Amino acid sequence: MRNLNHLSEISQHYDTYIIDLWGVMHDGISLNSKAVEVVEKLSENSKKVVFLSNAPRPSLKVIEFLKKMKLNEKFLSKVITSGEAAMKAINQNKFGKKFYHLGPTRDQSLFEKVLSNKTSLEKCDYIICTGLFDKQENDLNYYKDLLKEYTSKKLICTNPDLIVHRGNVEELCAGSIAKTFEKIGGKVIYYGKPYKEIYELCFNQGDKVLAIGDNLRTDIKGANNVGIDSLFIYSGVHKKEIKNKTELQTLLEKYKVESNFLQEELKW
Repeated sequence: MRNLNHLSEISQHYDTYIIDLWGVMHDGISLNSKAVEVVEKLSENSKKVVFLSNAPRPSLKVIEFLKKMKLNEKFLSKVITSGEAAMKAINQNKFGKKFYHLGPTRDQSLFEKVLSNKTSLEKCDYIICTGLFDKQENDLNYYKDLLKEYTSKKLICTNPDLIVHRGNVEELCAGSIAKTFEKIGGKVIYYGKPYKEIYELCFNQGDKVLAIGDNLRTDIKGANNVGIDSLFIYSGVHKKEIKNKTELQTLLEKYKVESNFLQEELKW
């Protein structure tokens, strides 16, 4: 594992870059200017940039969000989200027809084409989990109690992340509810990183690919799962677990992943 000062040290070795959004390109509030410069330089050097996100929303919604952050539209030709992948299955009634939505109302764009199929927990065929309710953002025991009578129903998790940092505030994600559901005996179907299927949308066989992300469970594990190189950004979601650089190898071993490169923050 090599510690990079600058991505430009290795950029000539790859032609496709799969870059995570939250924790690398932005913190939920503002863009990382150094990461934006990286994307600009990669574009200038005719590299393919794919933004791959575990956002539980359609790709178009994430593109709108990035444009509001003032990320140039010319860099947004390839944005893939876990929500987009899940949405296709939901629209095809892959898990049944009637569903219960567990998550904030802002995520309803995920199933707007089949909104009439939304129903109660008691009546649903399956559960769509996009995150936590706005009024129950921190209490996983609430969800344990809510779901304990419904473990016979499949839960579709549209964001496998456990936590994110919005600025300096830690927030739970849909993955935390999914893990709680599994602990009480429920079955979860995950969409997004680190599962192989979503990577099939990102690159072609024979491409020289580098995945860049801050989450060992999803970004780096996903790269390992599909056999591509990775760059771990260690100032992101795991920052509280790292007191100094000497602990980085131990951290990777804890999560049972390997990374070719590491960088404190993405910069050219």
